[in-house]
Amino acid sequence: MPLSVPFVAEVIPTDKVDVAFKDLDAAILVGSMPRREGMERKDLLKANVAIFKSQGEALDKYAKKTVKVLVVGNPANTNCLIAAKSAPSIPKENFSCLTRLDHNRACSQVAMRCGISANSVKNMIIWGNHSSTQYPDIHHCKVNVQGKDVTAFDAVKDDAWLKGEFISTVQRRGAAVIKARKLSSAMSAAKAICDHMRDIWTGTTEGEFISMGVYSTGNPYGVPEDLIYSFPVSIKDKAWKIVDGLAINDFSKAKMDATAAELVEERDTAVSFLGV
Repeated sequence: MPLSVPFVAEVIPTDKVDVAFKDLDAAILVGSMPRREGMERKDLLKANVAIFKSQGEALDKYAKKTVKVLVVGNPANTNCLIAAKSAPSIPKENFSCLTRLDHNRACSQVAMRCGISANSVKNMIIWGNHSSTQYPDIHHCKVNVQGKDVTAFDAVKDDAWLKGEFISTVQRRGAAVIKARKLSSAMSAAKAICDHMRDIWTGTTEGEFISMGVYSTGNPYGVPEDLIYSFPVSIKDKAWKIVDGLAINDFSKAKMDATAAELVEERDTAVSFLGV
């Protein structure tokens, strides 16, 4: 059947895992169990462990070992970790979760404050969990104003806003969108997915980095191991690398530790359901 999208050769709707996961180069796992009224957090995690364990097992059995897996369904970081643990033959480095939506939102907030395009804001960082504990960090951010790169602090000229309202706005943006339109930010999420996957395939520009939730092991910022945690990364030849050597002040460190603590708690609760 001919399709109107020129780069799409075929669409195969199926409910069979051996068809859906066969020889995949890329997998975008969007669906998850949303939190329902009266549902406790542990019940939400338990339901999602079942979903992402089965998807991880299907990837392990049918997909290429080079497959790049992006988890979007929330709680994205912990769902991604469960999928990775359930696919032992696929390198954990091939799994990531979507924090690019938060990254894009943070860039947009700074851009709107400065009256410029979001493309003029580079090297934003989202640390940690895709939740309200995430830390949007502007300390290494570059803003191009009238052809000159300056720091976010110099561009915005409002330190109190950058350390206060800016952070809380990005952390709560998803909830604010749902409250305003009674629906999630589907278009923004789709754009972020495209940005994330494009950068995996084409790489990042020299000297620039983006935010991705990736597997934490031996990282340079003291984040606990065995978490999917959002770091600043550069990408080359489809391989990401955590950006090293960034100065972290006490303000940032406290927020990075807080979101890590939430992820450790999520992980420990979720892993306890893996054998169920």
